[in-house]
Formats: sequence, C-alpha cells, structure tokens
Amino acid sequence: MSSPSPLEGDKVPSHILALLARLHAESLQQEASIARADYDANVIHGNMKDKFIALEPEKCHFVYQLARAINAKYIVEAGTSYGVSTIYLALAVAANCRTTGGVGKVIGTEHEGAKAEKARAYWEECGDIVKDVVELREGDLRETLKEGLGTVDLLLLDIWTPMALPTLKLVQPKLRPGAVVITDNTIGSAAGYQELLEYMQAPGSGFTNLTLPYNKGLEMSVYSPN
Repeated sequence: MSSPSPLEGDKVPSHILALLARLHAESLQQEASIARADYDANVIHGNMKDKFIALEPEKCHFVYQLARAINAKYIVEAGTSYGVSTIYLALAVAANCRTTGGVGKVIGTEHEGAKAEKARAYWEECGDIVKDVVELREGDLRETLKEGLGTVDLLLLDIWTPMALPTLKLVQPKLRPGAVVITDNTIGSAAGYQELLEYMQAPGSGFTNLTLPYNKGLEMSVYSPN
C-alpha cells in the first residue's frame, strides 16, 4: 500500500499536482541518462546547466510535511534549479500562513539565468498560491544571501557540495532556535559533504544530526544553539 501524499491531504489544487507529477517524471528521466563521468569536476558545470537535478518525490513529500510540522514560514532554498522543490516549500508556507496567520516567504537561489526563467514559468503555472510566496535571487548565492534575510525556520541545501558549507555559514546567523537544515545526498556524496558534516557534527556546533534512509541519504539537522 503506497503512502498518501501530504499535498492531497492539504487539498492542493489538482493542476499543481499534475504539474509536479510531470516535472518529477522529466527529472527522473534526465537523471537516468546521466553517467558517472558526467559528475567529474571538470565537466559537471557544463553537463548540469540544463538538468533538473530535483529532489525525488518522496523527499519532497517529507520536506513538505516537515515544514508543515514546524510551522515554517520563512525558508531558504540553496539550489533552486527549475523550481520543483520550491513549489513544495511555497505550498507548505502558504498552508502554514492560512492555518496560523502571518506572512511567509521562500527565498530561492539560482546561478543559471535560463533555469531561473523556467522556474518562474512553472510557478506562474501554479498560480498565486506559489508565485506570491517565492522570492528568487539570481547569481552567486555567496553574494545574494549576504543581506536581506529574515529569521529562517528551514534551510534546504540541494547544491553542489563545495557550496554547502559556505551557504550554511551565511544563513546560520539567521537560523532560529529549533530551525531545521535539510541536506540532500549526504550518503551518495559523503566525500563532498565531509567538511559540512564535520562542521555540524563538531562538539558545540549547536546542531544535532540524523541521516534519513532516503535514496543516497537525506540529512536532517536541528539547530539548538547554547
């Protein structure tokens, strides 16, 4: 028996569910065609410029459910790509605002202009429930996240591994106590995430960490500074 989608429980409009199903199918098809050699450091940037590299549906459902559980209303997503996971984040923020009031926002980041343009088109297709919640910052996130952040409830790290720790260090001063950091592929890309994981697992870091058994790993870290 398959697990029900939390989006269906929250009565997400059918046209958004259909769009997500289509985008996930395209992403999985692309990923199946990528060879290990395509991830080599000297070619990866060029090879992935037009690829989704989206979180798998089950990971997106988990992140959505988590955002709902912690009443996240301010989320930062490092590595928006075509904006698939952003849709889930925006829907969760919108649902939280309807339930408990207030105003919410998802700050997305994307280096590739063509991907940013396509992401905005998908959000437009979703309608106001998504596009009105998202603020996309284009360019090098080491610059775009330097200023203008509110108190962050959830940080999603779904970027090339060398960028993960610099991003965390930028956002960490804005993490509220109890904020959650989700990092994708921490088993499949363990070597690349070594510095990030050592930083978060160090004594006195303020983070407690748990590796979830999703495909290639999904790290859930809770920030509780002393």
